[in-house]
Amino acid sequence: MPLAKALELAQEYDLDLVEVAATARPPVCKLMDYGKFKYESAMKAREARKNQAHTVIKEMKLRPKIDPHDYDTKKGHVVRFLKQGDKVKITIMFRGREQSRPELGFRLLQRLADDVQDLGFVESSPKQDGRNMIMVLGPHKKKTEAMAEARALADARKAERQGRTPGSDAAADSEDLLEAQDELLESEDVAEDLTEDLAEAQDAAAETEAPEAAAPVEQPAEASQGA
Repeated sequence: MPLAKALELAQEYDLDLVEVAATARPPVCKLMDYGKFKYESAMKAREARKNQAHTVIKEMKLRPKIDPHDYDTKKGHVVRFLKQGDKVKITIMFRGREQSRPELGFRLLQRLADDVQDLGFVESSPKQDGRNMIMVLGPHKKKTEAMAEARALADARKAERQGRTPGSDAAADSEDLLEAQDELLESEDVAEDLTEDLAEAQDAAAETEAPEAAAPVEQPAEASQGA
């Protein structure tokens, strides 16, 4: 079809004449609503990005002689990360004389791996790395599955809140409060890790600093007595 005729048809139907195969002989064109086509393409790309799963490695730091309450709190964060489909890097930080007892860190890592074995597995076995001992846990669930479950749970909660009675507001508010408390605990853990990192750096600096040698005291030479 001649170009002039194609342009006339596009104008008649209030459409755009779009070239879809420039290398063909003759070139191939198509009548379409180009604005609508661009919008639909952008929406498809947005949906594809939404469903993409990015592998994230979270990190949790522990001390060999961690308090039981702190252990339960940090284990809860590890459980949450694994449920979200993320890998978790567990770091045991040794300080001072603790470096001579690596078995303490190894036992702690084994205990944590056993506690979360329903959600994750040991992807990288414990190994010593300078002052630290590191282990990586991988989730049983894929990231896409975890994301789909999280979206379904969020939709269910949203539908429940929209259709709930006034008497059920207290339960929902309690859930919101618990979520806020979890976020606060996580921020406190970050601050604690920063404090421990600072203390570790100070210990390393103190160990590497050699004590200043005392300057020798010059003894006055004895005056020779005259003959």
